[in-house]
Amino acid sequence: MTTASEPRPADADKLDSAVLKVAAVVVLGSVMAILDTTVVNVALQALTLEFETSFDTIQWIATGYMLALATVIPVTGWACDRFGTKRLYMLAITFFLVGSALAGAAWDIESLIVFRVLQGLGGGMLMPAGMTILTKTAGPHRVGRVMAVLGVPMLLGPIGGPILGGWLVDSVSWRWIFYINVPIGIVAILLAWRLLPKDEPRPAEKFDFAGMVMLSPGLAALIYGVSNIPHHGGVGATNVWLPGIIGIVLIVAFIVRALRVANPLVDLTLFRNRTFSIAMVTMTLFMIAFLGSMLILPTYFVLVRGESALQAGLLLAPQGIGAMITMPIAGKLVDKIGAGKVVLPGIVLIIASVAVFTQVGADTSYLLLMGALFVMGLGMGMSMMPISTAALQTLTQRTVARASTAMNIVQQTAGAVGSAIVSIILASLLAGKFGVATSEGQLAATAALMNPATHDAAAVASADAFASTFTWTLVLVALCLIPALFLPKKPALPPEEDAAEGAPPAVMMH
Repeated sequence: MTTASEPRPADADKLDSAVLKVAAVVVLGSVMAILDTTVVNVALQALTLEFETSFDTIQWIATGYMLALATVIPVTGWACDRFGTKRLYMLAITFFLVGSALAGAAWDIESLIVFRVLQGLGGGMLMPAGMTILTKTAGPHRVGRVMAVLGVPMLLGPIGGPILGGWLVDSVSWRWIFYINVPIGIVAILLAWRLLPKDEPRPAEKFDFAGMVMLSPGLAALIYGVSNIPHHGGVGATNVWLPGIIGIVLIVAFIVRALRVANPLVDLTLFRNRTFSIAMVTMTLFMIAFLGSMLILPTYFVLVRGESALQAGLLLAPQGIGAMITMPIAGKLVDKIGAGKVVLPGIVLIIASVAVFTQVGADTSYLLLMGALFVMGLGMGMSMMPISTAALQTLTQRTVARASTAMNIVQQTAGAVGSAIVSIILASLLAGKFGVATSEGQLAATAALMNPATHDAAAVASADAFASTFTWTLVLVALCLIPALFLPKKPALPPEEDAAEGAPPAVMMH
């Protein structure tokens, strides 16, 4: 092993062709999943009108997908070990492909939500399995660079997703936002079959069935309860607090049991690693704040400014361009100077950009808004993947699959919570402006904006509601600074693989 006193040869840090081939396959699968999420966000307004339903119901197109992710992610770490990452990755793409084809053929809102759940079962396995494949292929000392490569779909999503989605919704049909995944999925399966390294499934520990019965339904119930909050305008409704409490009880029961049994579904001993724990806390706050604001940005352009879905997508492009500039640089810097020195300036840039949106009005300059989005993208490129890198850098190859699973559970749960929090804030503020029940806030705003007699006043009132909502997201982003202060300020040394292959090595304990 290379020690701190023996610098690693420069060429050992480069990503060779074997790693790049694997990266190409993983990125293609990730592009498909992430593109789909951003494409759907732009189409929400069009789907609301298509199916003549409320924004709260339409939100289930995104929420149902998240529920499926939450259900299947806990099993992924065990399945990677047991069946091999290549087989699991190809199975995930197949589920996603079939779900996409069916979602495109949906005949009502209920069938669309069901098929999105099927998509989510594939999408839930794609990211953790892909992350595991890449991290194992590259080795710990190149995790930062590899995460920058995996960040490519994170860039293409914000840039390409809204533009592609807007064009498809405006010029072709909303159905094609799902059909577009079919050819991509077929290519991804063929490349995975040809390029991914042959599976070496090891005799896995006995599957923790009891843990799965607790954790998967627990996560799904919690996210379901939280996601119902916008519709009911609070936590008083039975289908908010009851699934929420059931979910929390099941998750707590899982944690208590997981600390006592050998080989639980999610390895909680990972959290003894100080760096991993700090990265997970930072990730949680970041996903709550960031995904919430991402949900309402396209809605502002479509609802308040009257832009088409395509125009809204083009207006969001500077964010992706900003991330494209900083993400590859951030990946190299994390490997060289440590995650803390990269993530903190990134979060400060995001805070500065969200501060601009807290002042948004009905006629705010597009130049100012696009400049703020560009700065937000710069910050996103310096924060999102480097936080993940910090979490994985000090782990052994044996623990990477379980760590990827834990990380993706945190991301999806926090994302669902963030989306629900921001949705309820926006819905209640709009409802207050238009004097209706919380669940009717967006519909009332849409109706008032479409009426020429009330349009101007409605635009001012709606913009004010968005500005106030962004003030809340600003507070949430600012909270990310606290755990980020404790992220490592030096490059991580690769841990030694323990001879017992599975016992946490000494380097993991800080």
